[in-house]
Amino acid sequence: MRAEGINSGRVGAGRTGALLARPRVRVGLVVLLVAVALGFDAAFAQRHGFFDLNVYWGAINYWTSGQGELYDFIRPASTYGFTYPPFAAIAMLPMVLVSWPVAIVLASIATFAATGLVIWWLLAEGRGRAGWFPVAIALALLMAFEPLRETFLFGQVNMLLVALVGADLLFGLRRGRWWAGVGIGLATAIKLTPGVFIIYLLVTGRIKAAFVAMGSAAGATLLAAAIAPDAAREFFTSAIWDTDRIGRLSFVSNQSLQGLVARLDDAHPSKLLWLVLVLATLAVWIVRSRRAVAAGDEATGFALTGIVGCLISPVTWIHHLVWLIPAILLLVKRGAERRDWRLLGLAAAVYVLLSSRVVWLFDADYGLGWPVTGVAGVLGSNAYVWICLALLLATPIVRPAPALADDGIADFGQADVTATRRPERGRPVRV
Repeated sequence: MRAEGINSGRVGAGRTGALLARPRVRVGLVVLLVAVALGFDAAFAQRHGFFDLNVYWGAINYWTSGQGELYDFIRPASTYGFTYPPFAAIAMLPMVLVSWPVAIVLASIATFAATGLVIWWLLAEGRGRAGWFPVAIALALLMAFEPLRETFLFGQVNMLLVALVGADLLFGLRRGRWWAGVGIGLATAIKLTPGVFIIYLLVTGRIKAAFVAMGSAAGATLLAAAIAPDAAREFFTSAIWDTDRIGRLSFVSNQSLQGLVARLDDAHPSKLLWLVLVLATLAVWIVRSRRAVAAGDEATGFALTGIVGCLISPVTWIHHLVWLIPAILLLVKRGAERRDWRLLGLAAAVYVLLSSRVVWLFDADYGLGWPVTGVAGVLGSNAYVWICLALLLATPIVRPAPALADDGIADFGQADVTATRRPERGRPVRV
């Protein structure tokens, strides 16, 4: 009876696999998931009107038309102005050539293209390449993922930076290219937070790449200063210190350790508690990152550093949490390869919670206004902080095998077991 049941299960799995191998079935499933994700977004997503993109577009046009300095611009009916370093403004100069509707279209295409590339790179890791089907499924599911949909609806640059850093680590650094570190340096010059990847290179002993990154960041910053000296002077002497330009630290959207501490006592947040939490988080990250690099697992190093950047940054708005996407993809990929339901279950729980807008229930303006203090309040209003900490601890480290040939049809549930095994050792490294 048991053998019968096993054989019956195999036959059922075989039929399901054969069904999913049909191109029409695959296309239909992707279309269905896209429709469901868009329906979910239409029902539950907060509309932002591409607010941040409008700040970029407005500031660049204001500046280049001679109306005033870059950091003097404040978006009408708000207190928000341009907050990025001058090199970001230089990189965004092409926006003066297009109208506002065209800027929206181009920014949206760039965000989805960058997301697709990151998915493709991570799912192909250890296999040589990934087929279109798992990439399309992941992209469809991520359309309902709150950090990505917020990035899209705000018109943010987050996924472009994730892709820039990912290309640097997964291709430049892992393959020993001379330019390894340039992508990280440019991302840091655009938005300071990717600078945590320079620290990652240092603590994992890739000194040359770290200096290339620092040199690239410095070179881009100096180039911007040469082109726009007044903007550079204002940014580094004034705008960078003006926290009113970015919002209140205790705002529930700030899902960093600083946000957690600020919500515990908005009037007098404990600097000592924040420092202890940051140091403990960095200690765990350094240990796990070094083990990942020792195992040759650059993808996990990339994921862990994205997570820790979100945790230690003073401000991590929900749309910044797209840096968690690499960790979630690795949980799914490696959970499927090993048939590890714990990893798959964690990935599913993280995805559901990070698509649910649960933290907004604790905001007076956007939710029910539940208190952020007390056990329930601390757990609920900081739900995404706890998710970051869980991913920092649970993202698996493996020793990748050499890239495998692939026929272009890669399925999560049909991974080659040798992709996560060391010869004659039996099991992958997991820390």
